[in-house]
Amino acid sequence: MWTDISVRLFTIPSLDQIQSESLGGEIIPRSVLLVSLEGVNYLLCALGDGHLFTFSLGTGYVLREKRKVSLSTQPIILNTFKTNNIVNVFAASDRPTVIYSNNKKLLYSNVNLKEANYMCAFNSESFPESLAIGTEESLKIGTIDDIQKLHIRTVPLGGEMPRRIAYQDSTNTFCVLTLKTSADPDSQDSESGFVKFIDSTTFEVLGTYKLGNFESPCSVISLQFQEDSTSYYVVGTAFAIPNESEPSKGRLLVFSIVDGKYKLVSEMEAKGAVYALVSFNGRILAGVNSKVHLMSWIESEDGGKKLKMESTHSGHLLALYLAVRGDFIVVGDLMKSISLLAYRATDNSIEEIARDYDAIWMTAVDVLDDDTFIGAENSYNLFTVKRNSDAATDDDRSRLEVSGMFHLGEFVNRFRTGSLVMRLPDTEAATMKTILYGSVNGTIGVIASLSSEQFQFFSKVQQNLEKVIKGVGGLIHSEWRAFSNDRKTVEARNFIDGDLIESLLDLKPEKVLEVAKGLDVSVDELIKRVESLQQALH
Repeated sequence: MWTDISVRLFTIPSLDQIQSESLGGEIIPRSVLLVSLEGVNYLLCALGDGHLFTFSLGTGYVLREKRKVSLSTQPIILNTFKTNNIVNVFAASDRPTVIYSNNKKLLYSNVNLKEANYMCAFNSESFPESLAIGTEESLKIGTIDDIQKLHIRTVPLGGEMPRRIAYQDSTNTFCVLTLKTSADPDSQDSESGFVKFIDSTTFEVLGTYKLGNFESPCSVISLQFQEDSTSYYVVGTAFAIPNESEPSKGRLLVFSIVDGKYKLVSEMEAKGAVYALVSFNGRILAGVNSKVHLMSWIESEDGGKKLKMESTHSGHLLALYLAVRGDFIVVGDLMKSISLLAYRATDNSIEEIARDYDAIWMTAVDVLDDDTFIGAENSYNLFTVKRNSDAATDDDRSRLEVSGMFHLGEFVNRFRTGSLVMRLPDTEAATMKTILYGSVNGTIGVIASLSSEQFQFFSKVQQNLEKVIKGVGGLIHSEWRAFSNDRKTVEARNFIDGDLIESLLDLKPEKVLEVAKGLDVSVDELIKRVESLQQALH
C-alpha cells in the first residue's frame, strides 16, 4: 500500500485481511513477493530506495522476524527463478542481487551485472534454465552459476612455478614472475627465471622476458610515475650466486606494454636482492637487502627514461616487506618485527620514527590507519602495533606498542587492502576498513576493523559462544587463539574470531537463546547483527 506505506496479507478466496504491517518512512514499496525457500515461507517487500524488508510467515500466516537490508540505491523488482530445481529470488535494480536460502537463513549474492531493470525465467532447448534480463540498452540471456563458488580458470605455465603477479588496468594485462627448475640435478644453472606478460581477458601470453643466469624474480608492481601518464611494470630480481650467503646483486627492470607487446624501457643494477617494491607518491620504494631505497623516474642522457636513486635508509636485517600511507613507510624485517619510517620532503630523506623492539620473524605487513599497523609472523600469528605519538618522552614515542595479538593458524604471506563483496552505500561494508590476506595453504581471508561499540558487543558474543560451543576433542577456543611462538604464549587480545561469531547462525534456537543471555538484545536482534556483519564481509 502506498497510502500508509504498509504491506497487507489477505486470505484467498475471501480476501479477508490477516495482518497489516507498517514499513515506516516515506519511501513507497515497489515490489512484493511471497516465496518458499527451503520449506520456509517468506514475504519480501522491496522499496523504491533499494531497501528490502523480509518477513517469515509463522503459524496462521502471521508475519514475524521483520528485517531490513540495503541491496541497492534504486527501486527493486522481485522475481523468482529456478537453478538446479532450487527456487531463488532475483532482485533487479542498479545492483542486481540473488536472494537464496542456506541452512534456513536468507543470504544475498551480488550478480556480475551493472544493472538490471527486469528479470524473468527463460527456458528453451538452446538456453535451458536460463534468465532473460532487460537493461536500458539490451536484452541479456544468461544463467546463474552455483552460488558462493569462485570462477576458477587454470592457465598452464609450461612447468614454470608462479612467484609474483601484478595487474595493470590501463593495458588489461597481468605480469607474472615465474621460476623453472631444471630436471638435471648436476646442472649449475638449474633454475631459470621469467617475466611473463598475459592478456587479462584471453590469458594469451603476449611475451616472455628470460632473466639471466642465476637470476631469480623477487617482486613486481604496476604504477605510473610522477609526471608520466604511461603505466609501467617494475620488476625486482636477485642473482642467487652459489656460495653467496645473501645476494650481492640484483636488478630493477622497467617494462611497458604497447599494442599488446612488451618493451624493456630501462634497467638499473641493485646492490642486493630487490625483495619488495611499492609505489610511493609517483616514485618507487624498494627493499634491497638491509636497505630501503627511494627512486624517481627521470630523463636519461639518450633522451629516454631511467631510475635515479633519491634517498636511502639502512639499519634493517633484511627489508622483506613494505607498505605505505601518505609519507609514512612500514617495513617488515626478516626478524626485527615492524619499523615505521617517514619521508621528509624538506631534505629528501627517510628517517625512522618508531619501531617494535621485539624479535619477530615477519611474513607480511600492512597499514590499518594512520597510527595502527598489522603484521603476520612465521608462527602463524597476527599482531597489530600502534604509534605512541602522544607519549611524554622521546623513548616512548620511538616505540611501536603491541595492541593486538591473535593466533590465526595460517602462514600469511600477503596482505592486500580490499573486499570480497561489493560495497553498497548505507551499509556497514561502505565504511568498514577491510584487508584481505592470502596464506601458503591457499586460504583467502578477511580482516575488518570494527568500531568500539561493535567490538565490545561481539566480544561478549564470543565469550558466550565459547561457553555454548565445545571444541572438537575438548580443545579450548581461547587457548587455540592465544598468540604463541617459540618464546612466549600470550592470551589473544583486541581480535574477534569471525568464524566463531558466524557459527551462531548454525546453532539451534535454544542454543542461540543461551548465547543471547546477558547481551541486552533479543534473539532476533542478535541474529540480525551477526547476519549484517556476515553480509558486510563476504
